[in-house]
Amino acid sequence: MNRLEEISASVVARRSELADADFRAAWRAWLEEHCDVQMLRPARRLAGAPLKAWLRKLNVHGWRAPGWPREHGGMGLSFAKQLIYREELERLGVTRWLDLGETLLGPMLMRHGTQEQKATLLPRILDCSDFWCQGYSEPNAGSDLASLRTTAVRDGDDFIVNGQKIWTTFVQDATHIFTLVRTGRYERRQQGISFLLIDIETPGITRRGIRNIAGDSEFGEVFFDDVRVPSSQLLGTLDEGWTIAKSLLEFERTSIGSPFLADLALKMLNSLAERCSIADDPVFAARMKGFASELDVARLLYADLCGRFVAGEKLDSEFSMMKLVSTELFQRTAEYAVEVLPPYQAGHHDQSTRVLFEEINHLYLISRPVTIFGGTSEVQRDIISRSLLAV
Repeated sequence: MNRLEEISASVVARRSELADADFRAAWRAWLEEHCDVQMLRPARRLAGAPLKAWLRKLNVHGWRAPGWPREHGGMGLSFAKQLIYREELERLGVTRWLDLGETLLGPMLMRHGTQEQKATLLPRILDCSDFWCQGYSEPNAGSDLASLRTTAVRDGDDFIVNGQKIWTTFVQDATHIFTLVRTGRYERRQQGISFLLIDIETPGITRRGIRNIAGDSEFGEVFFDDVRVPSSQLLGTLDEGWTIAKSLLEFERTSIGSPFLADLALKMLNSLAERCSIADDPVFAARMKGFASELDVARLLYADLCGRFVAGEKLDSEFSMMKLVSTELFQRTAEYAVEVLPPYQAGHHDQSTRVLFEEINHLYLISRPVTIFGGTSEVQRDIISRSLLAV
C-alpha cells in the first residue's frame, strides 16, 4: 500500500466511524462542492466518459462503494449510513448512475471468487480500469432465464462461447461482461449453467446498440462467435452458476426496488403544481395525497427489507414484493404527471420551467419498462403467490 492509499484508507475509516449526522454533513458538503450543473438532472442517467470520470472522482476522494467492506476497498458503511448516502444524492438531485461492477459483480466476487480473482478484479472495478456489463437476457430467455441458449464448450484450458445476449445495459461503454452460459445438460434447466467473466474485446465478440423510446442508447446486444475464454475466468463451480445468478439478482432487486424514481416523479409533480398554480385543485390534491401515502409505504418497505438483507436474511419473494410496489408506483405517478401536463406546455415559460416539462416527459418514457426489466410484474406476482401466499 503506497502513501496515497494509506491516506485514503484512513479517511474512509474515519468517515465510517462518524456519527450519522456528521457523516451526512460531510457527504453533503462534498457533493455540493463537486457536483456541477450537469450533474443535477436526476431524471437522467450518466453514461460513457462522464460516468467513468465521476466514478473515478468518487474513488480518489474515498466516496466509492459505500456497501463494500473496507478490506476490499469500499467504505464499509452501516446500512443506516448507506441510506443517508442515498438520501443526500436524492436531496441534491444528483444525476443517477449505474455501475454493475460495483453493485452486482463485486459482491459475487467477494462470495464466490478465488483469491486471485478478488485481488485482481476488485481494485480494477473501483478505479474503473474495468467497466462491466451484464450478459443475462437472451432473445428467448428473459423472464425465463433458465432457458438460455448461449453455450460454453470446454476445449483444453479454455471455453469456446457461442450465442447471443440482448438488452445489455452499457455494453457500448463496457470493457468486460459477466455472463451466464450453458455448460451442461441436466434434467433441471437450472443445472448446467455457469458464470463466466469475459473481456469484451476478445476476438469473436460483436456489439450492436439499441436505441430506446426515450432516445437513450444504453442498451445493446452482444454476439459470441467461437469466443475463446480462459477457464480461469469461471466464477464459482462449473455447472453451478445458477446459485450465483440468484444471489446476484437479490442485489439487483435492492436497486430496482428502490422508491427513488417514484419519489422523483412525485417531486416533479409538486414542482409542476407550484409553477402552474394547480396545487389547490381538489382532484389533483387528492391524487397527490394518495401518491404520498403509497410512497411512505414503499420507503418503509425498502428500508425494512434492505436492512434485513444486509443482516443476512434470505428474502427472494419479499424482494419481488418490494420491486412490484416501487416500480408500479413510479409508473403510475409518471403517468399522472404527463396526464396533467399538456394544458401548460403550449405557453411561454422561463427556461427552468421548460426544463421541468422536458424532464417530466423523459421520466414518463423511462417509467414504461420498469415493470418489465429485472422480472416482469406478472412474474413477481407469481413468485409472491407461490412463496408468500402458498397458492
